[in-house]
Amino acid sequence: MLEGIVRDSIVKQATKQFRRDGYLIANIYGKDLPNINGAFKTNDFIRFMKNKKELAFDIKVGDETKKVVVQEYQKHPVRGDLLHVDMMIVQDDVKAFFQVPVTVQGTPKGLKNKGIFVFHRKRVKVKALYKDLPKSFHIMIDDLDTGNNVLIRDLDIPENISCFLDDRVPVVGVIKAK
Repeated sequence: MLEGIVRDSIVKQATKQFRRDGYLIANIYGKDLPNINGAFKTNDFIRFMKNKKELAFDIKVGDETKKVVVQEYQKHPVRGDLLHVDMMIVQDDVKAFFQVPVTVQGTPKGLKNKGIFVFHRKRVKVKALYKDLPKSFHIMIDDLDTGNNVLIRDLDIPENISCFLDDRVPVVGVIKAK
């Protein structure tokens, strides 16, 4: 479980002081729920995110424990340091947007024909209840040759999940090396 603190003050000076002290600023929200302004130790957050197995995970901010999903994060434009993260509280009865990861298995035959395997999208944005979400969209890539792509329409998306991306958007593919 990731543990953080509640920020009492959200003014610019307090935010800068938290960042100087090694904290990552967080906004935790949910439908019809009050927003929580929190902060996590940056190194703890990065370590936790690298090792998590599920899309949703538990956090403890102050005295409250919540199950959340990372919706968006902001990085410094030059240094690349994490500055801010938005987390959405998972509610069982609310449809929301989620970024479902894409996993692949196999070796494309296009690699032997001087091709390069490319992830066009590592995550696919869908709208669904959290309980209906798959852990990931799994793709077998053994048959991909140079110039071939797997498109959104080729994914096995269940009926109760809505994907708002165009059917012709590529997910993975093999391109020609120059």
